[in-house]
Amino acid sequence: MGVVTYSQELTSTVASSRMFKALVLDSHNIIPMIVPGGIKSVKFIEGDGGVGSIKQTNFGESAHIKYTKHKIDALDVENFYCKYTLIESDIKFDKIDLIVYEVKFTSVDSGCVCKMSSNYHVKEGAELKEDDIKQGKDRAMGLFKIVEEYLLANPAVCT
Repeated sequence: MGVVTYSQELTSTVASSRMFKALVLDSHNIIPMIVPGGIKSVKFIEGDGGVGSIKQTNFGESAHIKYTKHKIDALDVENFYCKYTLIESDIKFDKIDLIVYEVKFTSVDSGCVCKMSSNYHVKEGAELKEDDIKQGKDRAMGLFKIVEEYLLANPAVCT
């Protein structure tokens, strides 16, 4: 089994603390509210949001996927860092065993920089191509921008 890593960096004019709170700490409340057609609900099925907690995301009717479960592996609120693992989904993955995600927000004068990496643990004998994960990367970028727009329009949220 090999590991294929894809990274991306996004910038925002919103402060690190607000983006981290909206996308990580309070995502179970914020995301379904601002993307109700895409994500029906996000609920903790184990824990309260800290390390070891398991979060289930339930997607809307038009999505190609019904649900995912992620386990929080590391959480550093002061440094705006989160590491979590996709542990279950209703879609059977034929090329990967699991995906480990890392997200880190860094403050800059004009807002923040978000560095995201996805570590795909590829099954023995399988080959993972960038096209295989492009849709997921595009979705992550789209969600980031939707949350950013929401926070810009609602400056009191996630303060």
